Amino acid sequence: MKKIEILPSLLAADVGDLRGGVKRAEENGADALHLDIMDPHFVPNISFGPDVVAMATKTCPGLYRNVHLMMLRPDLYLKPFAEAGAQTIQIHVEAACDVAGTLRRIREMGLKPAISINPETPVERLEPYLDLVDEVLVMTVHPGFGAQKFIAECMEKMKWVRARKPEIDLMVDGGINYETGRASVAAGANMLVSGSYLYKQADMRKAMEDLRHG
Repeated sequence: MKKIEILPSLLAADVGDLRGGVKRAEENGADALHLDIMDPHFVPNISFGPDVVAMATKTCPGLYRNVHLMMLRPDLYLKPFAEAGAQTIQIHVEAACDVAGTLRRIREMGLKPAISINPETPVERLEPYLDLVDEVLVMTVHPGFGAQKFIAECMEKMKWVRARKPEIDLMVDGGINYETGRASVAAGANMLVSGSYLYKQADMRKAMEDLRHG
């Protein structure tokens, strides 16, 4: 069985102290930091830009940076995020670009390419890209806002991916708490992104250990 990794989502940290949010994730044993980058064309919200990724790189250079581009045209923004310190770049199967070509470019830049899929998108859309990526992200909420309710039906997508690519890293993001996190692991996920649940904990380290080990 693959190691379970926990990635606090910086989107849920105190917006007035994002640097502190990065440090808190590292100090409490996070495996990586998840950075959600949104544009208002792909989702009904705006979040961070390359400067926040660069801040995370400078603040905790040893904390791995997993950058999720919830963008209509992620292909136009690979270079600034790579230069800011992204180590994995996730793009959406629903993006309005050459998805396969963009994934290849991410790898050519020396980064890990990953593909993400929204709840309403048929999982079969992932098929052409599974051999091009190191990681698949199954969204279990509609992207754009934190603190949404976990969509349990999306666990079927996790099972589909795990059955086809047993060795791939399979990430889940959206409404992840102890119960939904452990259910996702049972469905095949080995990387759990959690925002509101982790950042509201008085003891973030214990919450991450509980997610990691059950």
